[in-house]
Amino acid sequence: MEKTDNNANDLWTEDELLEKTEGIQVHTDLALEARESVTEGEEGIPGVRIEESCSDNSDVKVTRVEVVDERGEKAIGKPKGIYITLEAEQMAVPDEGYHREISKELAHYIGELLESFGCPQSVLVVGLGNHEVTSDSLGPKVLDNLMMTRHLRGENTDGEREKGVRIVSGIVPGVMAQTGMETAEIVRGVVKETNPEAVVVIDALAARSVSRLATTIQLSNTGIQPGSGVGNHRHSLTEESLGIPVIAVGVPTVVAAAAIVYDTVDALSELLEAAGASSAADAVEGMRMDERYQMVRELIEPRFGPMYVTPGNIDERVKRLSFTISEGINIAFQG
Repeated sequence: MEKTDNNANDLWTEDELLEKTEGIQVHTDLALEARESVTEGEEGIPGVRIEESCSDNSDVKVTRVEVVDERGEKAIGKPKGIYITLEAEQMAVPDEGYHREISKELAHYIGELLESFGCPQSVLVVGLGNHEVTSDSLGPKVLDNLMMTRHLRGENTDGEREKGVRIVSGIVPGVMAQTGMETAEIVRGVVKETNPEAVVVIDALAARSVSRLATTIQLSNTGIQPGSGVGNHRHSLTEESLGIPVIAVGVPTVVAAAAIVYDTVDALSELLEAAGASSAADAVEGMRMDERYQMVRELIEPRFGPMYVTPGNIDERVKRLSFTISEGINIAFQG
């Protein structure tokens, strides 16, 4: 089998294509999608535990992926830890009642992760992203609606200590182009001065599947690497780098253009196969997933660059989900 490269006179043989695509993976920040891209054996994926459930109240599909050792890290390319994914198509719908149920679900799992860290009573919430870029504004928008209590010093108007209320502070560190500083540098400085017992980081993510854009929320206890979703690898925000537990909450708002075209090619292959295999379908069907994706990248990126795509109504979706997430955090922190 031969494939046309960027130059019409250059051709890929099967061996050359295998060499080009070896180790290539379709990028995603979602552990759920990383797991889906790995072929499972009879006993599942070594080093990875998976548990799926569905909420009775909100019809939210909950997937818990736990990477337990180095085998799991190598298999799906995610650090060891717990990843909890909430999925629901109705997150894209402007239904306040339904989003309230999502907030309650989110609060439950945030509480679960906080309990695993010994129920910290003072928390710093970090809203990553750029307020001026809609698809990257989730973190700052969540902070806009969050209930801060650190300045109250845990006292009510009568001077009595409030019980059962966490001390919450927050910061939007901006992006390096705005501040000239690494996000991790800013957050480490704030942590050093304010001494929180845990950090919760909010960020926009990159997905592998278009259907998961703004309809999925991922929580993890592994921290986060700012900008990694769009290839901007910065210093990480983790328990190792900050010295205290870090919970990451994210929503995918972008997907690589090459992944969209790959899905189109895959769907076309299935359609042609159902109608009676043709030579085109046979050619595509004979390629591995990473080979198809690399083929699309070779076609698209030299012409358009490493482009990322976001839904047309992403401004509405981000605004809606920022309220949903902030409400979930408020419930988890303040009861």
